Amino acid sequence: MATTLYPESYYAASANAVPPRPALQDDVETDVCVIGAGYTGLSSALFLLENGFRVTVLEAAKVGFGASGRNGGQIVNSYSRDIDVIERTVGARQAQLLGQMAFEGGRIIRERVAKYNIQCDLKNGGVFAALSAKQMGHLESQKRLWERYGHTQLELLDQRRIREVVACDQYVGGMLDMSGGHIHPLNLALGEAAAVESLGGTIYEQSPAVRIERGANPVVHTPQGKVRARFIIVAGNAYLGNLVPELAAKSMPCGTQVITTEPLGDELAKTLLPQDYCVEDCNYLLDYYRLTGDKRLIFGGGVVYGARDPANIEAIIRPKMLKAFPQLKDVKIDYAWTGNFLLTLSRLPQVGRLGDNIYYSQGCSGHGVTYTHLAGKVLAEALRGQAERFDAFADLPHYPFPGGQMLRTPFAALGAWYYGLRDKFGM
Repeated sequence: MATTLYPESYYAASANAVPPRPALQDDVETDVCVIGAGYTGLSSALFLLENGFRVTVLEAAKVGFGASGRNGGQIVNSYSRDIDVIERTVGARQAQLLGQMAFEGGRIIRERVAKYNIQCDLKNGGVFAALSAKQMGHLESQKRLWERYGHTQLELLDQRRIREVVACDQYVGGMLDMSGGHIHPLNLALGEAAAVESLGGTIYEQSPAVRIERGANPVVHTPQGKVRARFIIVAGNAYLGNLVPELAAKSMPCGTQVITTEPLGDELAKTLLPQDYCVEDCNYLLDYYRLTGDKRLIFGGGVVYGARDPANIEAIIRPKMLKAFPQLKDVKIDYAWTGNFLLTLSRLPQVGRLGDNIYYSQGCSGHGVTYTHLAGKVLAEALRGQAERFDAFADLPHYPFPGGQMLRTPFAALGAWYYGLRDKFGM
């Protein structure tokens, strides 16, 4: 079986050293078989191991190979649809539960980093940057909404204040969330995997799940082995393929692109982002950026529907970076890569159970870093018989993409084009 390596990226090049992990070549038994060693799977495994379960994790490639090891590295609270949208579409009790959980993922990340001494360049502070008065109005409403759910580490930034935190003259204002922040995402995943193993969990790499044999004691088959378990957690997200066909119609893999500059040096880096906060703008098709531990700028943006890999990532993203920071026109780009996230039509996570013993969470829709850590806790609670918070997510309505799998990509791209025009013209 061919070995699948990390794609070339800044994260892979700067990853902490870890021991090789074997492929599954036997038949094993466990309490819980987790499919996927990204954040959802690793968070689930950690919470389960801490509560006495035996856990086996199957990873098709390497720990953090998918979105968990390729994302922008930003700790952003709430969901891709904010709580006010949820309040309008579900009952008050369900909305209250989801609102209370909207800020938990970031706390879980920090607890994991501290408890297991994970070296991942954790920095506090994230900025939402407004490009228009209308977007600034949305941030003012969002601040009131988040504070209603007890989230108070927020500061509105006027045009003068936002210039103090980011050297970009596009913004009319913004909002600083000090419970936001940023991390080296692959190193976070690798540290969580080491924590899983320190608690007695087993992780097999290069071991794709090729078939699930459902029943009272389900079995997950890999090319060279199988795992019999009491429960299965499906955590493959955008890299699940067609392993669970009933999940595919209501979600769509999408690609996002990221570039990383050469090291900027302390002086230039500090002029761009003096407090070392991460930033994302408020457009529907948003740009996001931050500094790395060695003072490079990571800049991402754009969406490719259907998860095709663009031929020239730098040609797509570098103009966006230079629009924000024209002072970087002579700076070299050292890395450029793409990665997939899973989009749902509602842009809310897709959570549920198949039969009595197969659980899943997917479809973070671009807000995965914090949500996936919360999802692991919620899934573990459900397996322990505490399903109230799980049910709050599982009861969210989800619908197939218009046109089925054949037409969902062009329909989604058309919708993105429309929202892109709204961003451009302030509609």
